Amino acid sequence: MKVGGKRVMVCSCEGTMPLDVKALAKALGTEPPEQVYFQLCRSQADAFRQAVASGEDLLVACGQEAPLFAELARLAEAPEPTCVDIRDRAGWSAEAARATPKIAALINEAALEPEPTPSVTLTSEGSVLILGLGQEVLDAARRLGAERAVTCLLLPGHESDLVPPAVRALGLFRGKPLRATGHLGAFKISVADLAGASPSSRGALAFEAAVGGRDLSADLVLDLTGQPALLAPRDGWFRVDPRDKVALERALAEIGGLVGEFEKPRWIRIEAAICAHSRNGQVACTRCLDACPSGALSPLGDAASVDAHVCGGHGSCAAVCPTGAIRFDVPAGNGLYNRLGALLETHRAAGGGSPVLLVHEEAGGEALSALSRFGDGLPADVIPMQVAAVAALGPDFLLSALSKGAGEVVVLADPARRNDLDGVRSAVALANRVAEGLGWPCRTRLETEADPAAIAPLIAARAPKAVDPAAEFLVLGGKRQTLGLALTHLHRHAPNPVDVLALEPGDPFGTIVVDQAKCTLCMACVSACPPHALSGHPDKPSLGIQEVNCVQCGLCRVTCPEKAVTLVPRLAFGPDTRVRAVLKEEEPYQCIRCGKPFASKSVIERMTERMSGHAMFKGTGKLDLIKMCEDCRVVAQYELEVGNRPLAGAAPPVTRTTEDYLKERDGKS
Repeated sequence: MKVGGKRVMVCSCEGTMPLDVKALAKALGTEPPEQVYFQLCRSQADAFRQAVASGEDLLVACGQEAPLFAELARLAEAPEPTCVDIRDRAGWSAEAARATPKIAALINEAALEPEPTPSVTLTSEGSVLILGLGQEVLDAARRLGAERAVTCLLLPGHESDLVPPAVRALGLFRGKPLRATGHLGAFKISVADLAGASPSSRGALAFEAAVGGRDLSADLVLDLTGQPALLAPRDGWFRVDPRDKVALERALAEIGGLVGEFEKPRWIRIEAAICAHSRNGQVACTRCLDACPSGALSPLGDAASVDAHVCGGHGSCAAVCPTGAIRFDVPAGNGLYNRLGALLETHRAAGGGSPVLLVHEEAGGEALSALSRFGDGLPADVIPMQVAAVAALGPDFLLSALSKGAGEVVVLADPARRNDLDGVRSAVALANRVAEGLGWPCRTRLETEADPAAIAPLIAARAPKAVDPAAEFLVLGGKRQTLGLALTHLHRHAPNPVDVLALEPGDPFGTIVVDQAKCTLCMACVSACPPHALSGHPDKPSLGIQEVNCVQCGLCRVTCPEKAVTLVPRLAFGPDTRVRAVLKEEEPYQCIRCGKPFASKSVIERMTERMSGHAMFKGTGKLDLIKMCEDCRVVAQYELEVGNRPLAGAAPPVTRTTEDYLKERDGKS
């Protein structure tokens, strides 16, 4: 049996899974396998050795023994096989007899070839800086110091209780840490009143005179101070309560292994051109900066910038970004949507019921395995989908899942990360408002639970009826394009296809209202709009909006010098949203000298009113300069400076040449 160019080897795990391989092959559009293995990982391992030696790409329907199959492939100098768990997620279930559509979906998803994820390299030589108050610092240093360079920094006021070490094989200082920067392999801590330990300390630890402020560097930091952290959580910085012996032992063990080069995914990608952070010094959108728990994001010009060495892959920045400028890139490209399509489309084609898409992280997967081993397992129509970070899921993913036929989307999050979930929480609320407003019974939920016994009742109920017909669009663009495809499908087939849905402030859809009396059509908002929702007109003063592009970032509002813009969150459907709608329009103002139209009437009248008392415009004719086009203004300004002639009907100034000046000179002499 081949799927996606891979040979699929199916094992019943010693007959504990009821497998209908004929129905499975039919669901996958392929021929049934020649053999269903009983114990591929043990008594039938030679069959795997022969298959891997043949050079074929293999997909083994077993997750538990994936390390074994990888090792056997390595010994045979063959490519590592793809392994997919169909047992804990489907075969070990009270509804296993109905799970064939789900098994087909899981196999089809696993057969996809993911796009390689970009990575970033971190290098650590293992040097450690330990911060703390007392003896626990020296105890930790003693355990680490035999294998690596260790520096201890004791906070002032506690050092008198410490006994000087008989042999000092470490850096020992006193000082007050003020701030810290960096990442694994490159931390820098600024310290005030730094003082080194006196080599003649006797009885109690003493220190030399302070040398002032200094920077201490280290590859790793162990913070035992129990005080507020100097840095947001990140790799290589261990903040431990010294009274928690288990946590301290865990940290010391992990520090021991952090020597060498380490690859980690380049979690997010930023497209600065469509970032709505700021324009011309006016800040509007800080959603990603506010959401980032690691401090990896910072402004760079008008856009957000990421320090890939610091980024921990929380993903909340991508969920809250209204334009799609920040994209969570694990899996790279559109891999997440390819997996989503493979799961839902295969399940539906194989005759599955209305599915519940259960999206979880690695920790959630362990809980689901426990549920299958000690409970009734997952219902047949609950399709698990593991992702790198549930906090990265935005409304584009959730609405796409609903439009593609998920009766319900349950996002299962780790309770320990509940403070990082504001973005996905907002996305869930938005998806439900859209579905409910259009009359669909399908919905989305966010659950924070880690206990398998508590997870079971959360997914026990049957899913509501899914969208029918389900969408089959391919995701090829960014966040806004994906949202557009999902919303169009949901609206086109909706039980209640309303034209406009009211939304809440902060939702990434809407339009603006312009105060006609205040707006001067200066077009400052047009130049500031990152998604190009606002536009002018080539022939006359006119402000228009293409509503489908508006993300409610607020840059137009903060940029407007007249404070004439109000955001209106809403979701409008239909072709009119893709057509430019006029917000304000007026006849152009004509130059009082040559008659050429050159600006809006509002802006000239406003400028004339405001400048009428200004010192620069006092004097005959100077205020009229505002009412002239750029060409006439230059000429008129020159006339005022050289001859103070009247602006209208004046003879042009006489041009004087070098010859005129020479004649005048010779005549005088």
